[in-house]
Amino acid sequence: MIAACVWLEEPRAPVIFRQRRCGYGGRSFQLFKFRTMVRDADALKDALRARSLVPWPDFRVVNDPRVTRVGRFLRRSSFDELPQLVNVLRGEMSLVGPRPTSFDASTYALWQTGRLEYRPGITGPWQVYGRGCLDFEERCRLEIGFFRRRSITRELWLLIQTLGCVMRRTGVA
Repeated sequence: MIAACVWLEEPRAPVIFRQRRCGYGGRSFQLFKFRTMVRDADALKDALRARSLVPWPDFRVVNDPRVTRVGRFLRRSSFDELPQLVNVLRGEMSLVGPRPTSFDASTYALWQTGRLEYRPGITGPWQVYGRGCLDFEERCRLEIGFFRRRSITRELWLLIQTLGCVMRRTGVA
């Protein structure tokens, strides 16, 4: 049903968005999501860079004009993330881990590479405790600290908290 809605809004654009992301050990992999933006949205990103709320290398714009109507719903509900279950099955991601970045590990400061010691996740502490209000440096501190004290109980609790955040729509970009 989601794929049909995405396709109906823009039939000539792909339903699944694929993007190279930086993952475990700094290796890149192809992340899958339902497409939430207009076709060729990456080409429009440079024109919007000055409006970004967060410093480079991250990028976040309020009311991003590239996001489609269906895309807004998918992002608010986090349904756009469902295809990442394929990434989990392929061993590129886990359910809980640091979010993979769209920028290369070469942009990281040395201490920030600590987040690359863990398989990236569909959700992680950033989605629950700081999404939308932390810059990349703060996000690295949060994620590295969380995963250095890793336990199945903490990860299960984080999954439950993620469901609560999605239901309440808190921290949704």
